[in-house]
Amino acid sequence: MTYYVYILASQRNGTLYTSVTNNIEQRVFDHKKGTGSQFTHKYHVNQLMYYEETDDIGAAIHREKQVKKWKRKWKIDLIEETNPDWNDLAKDWFGSL
Repeated sequence: MTYYVYILASQRNGTLYTSVTNNIEQRVFDHKKGTGSQFTHKYHVNQLMYYEETDDIGAAIHREKQVKKWKRKWKIDLIEETNPDWNDLAKDWFGSL
């Protein structure tokens, strides 16, 4: 099984949310529909900015905890390493959602 650590944002340099899942498409869909979590619903955090994958759940949970403890700037730097334009990586996943 594959596990994903991911970062969502409300907009460029907006509110950030970090979590882990074993089904990134379903989880991002839930966030976009407003049912992913109370936090992401409240702050409109539903754009996938970054994700990484592993087949080790322990490593995924460890990485999630690590990233959550990081300073905001470090998270932004992580996003901008692979997604400098802050494009929603899931924008084409769900059609006209």
